[in-house]
Amino acid sequence: EKIPVYRRKLLRHRQLHLKSKKEIVNVRPKIILDLIRHSFTSNELDYLSRGPNYIRPNQSVLRPYKQRQKQINTEFDTNMNRIKKYMSNLKDPGKLPLTSPLYNMYSDRLRTYLLERYMTPLPLIDQLRARRELKLVKSIQRKLKKYKLILRQTDKSSVFHIGYAIDYKRKAVKYRQDTGAYEELNVNPFNENIYNVTHSLNQLKTMSKIVEYQRMQMVPVREKTQLAYMYFLPKSHKKGTPLRPIVNTIHAATAKISKFLDQLIRPLFDRFVHQTRIIDGVDLLKKCKDYIQNGHLKSTTFFVTFDITNLYTMLPQEESLKILGEFLQEHRCDRVNEISIDTIIELGRIVLQANVFVYGNKFYRQIIGGAMGS
Repeated sequence: EKIPVYRRKLLRHRQLHLKSKKEIVNVRPKIILDLIRHSFTSNELDYLSRGPNYIRPNQSVLRPYKQRQKQINTEFDTNMNRIKKYMSNLKDPGKLPLTSPLYNMYSDRLRTYLLERYMTPLPLIDQLRARRELKLVKSIQRKLKKYKLILRQTDKSSVFHIGYAIDYKRKAVKYRQDTGAYEELNVNPFNENIYNVTHSLNQLKTMSKIVEYQRMQMVPVREKTQLAYMYFLPKSHKKGTPLRPIVNTIHAATAKISKFLDQLIRPLFDRFVHQTRIIDGVDLLKKCKDYIQNGHLKSTTFFVTFDITNLYTMLPQEESLKILGEFLQEHRCDRVNEISIDTIIELGRIVLQANVFVYGNKFYRQIIGGAMGS
């Protein structure tokens, strides 16, 4: 029987749609297995190949009622405390006093929303999917623990990497030996670090190099301070899959100083070097387009790429601070928000020299360069 034209078009459209859908699935990046052999199933590998950005179905509904109620209370208290702190610290006319009845109105709406999100039953198909994926996750976790493996996101990509924990340990030791950037400490440096940072800020205040409100912006609060810790991301795009060290300093004793300095210096950096710096691939294309339009691209033009090995652990600390001072002097920034160049350098020195962290149940201090992540 002859198929009508419109039916042929619909069938053709359907075939193209299925083909394009299949191609999209096929180009999805696969998890990188740096293993001699493994016991992961194809379903587990497919699940991990969805990458770190994959949004799982709501698995909280699978928890017992009391656990969900406890989670609701925790999120409710955390959000309300943040909102009250933020709104009460605003300047007029946006400031909202803690006695305002608006907080009660908002808190009722927030609790209702959380109850709806955590307590509303999922459709059966979503429940089955959530249970199936939870089972996969538990199975993967058991195998990682049993065979002493590490699952981690790769550096500069959105895929997972699984490798032996012993390989991570060996590469980490080699990295410390090759760079010589870390010294091992005999005792936990947490208390001493907080004392040294606080003492240095108090001295700057006593010498009138900073004022009290600036000191309060930077001084660490013991209850909210944690010792930094190091972890490694595998660089699977390089031969031998070397590791990139990251030091998580978000709650470190110097985190507030880093933030303070960033707010001082970054606007200056953005202003003075915007013509010569390249932010990302899109910015590179724009720079190349401008380069061509200005008539600089010739048959004799060379394009050169290079890679810096261990950038963050090869920069001498005092030399880096000296360059920072020269940058500010060259652009006539003798004082930045009423803070002198010498004070900025001294604050930078505190951040660099107080970079202590824990890794593998041992304590270290970085003595060359700065922490990637600070």
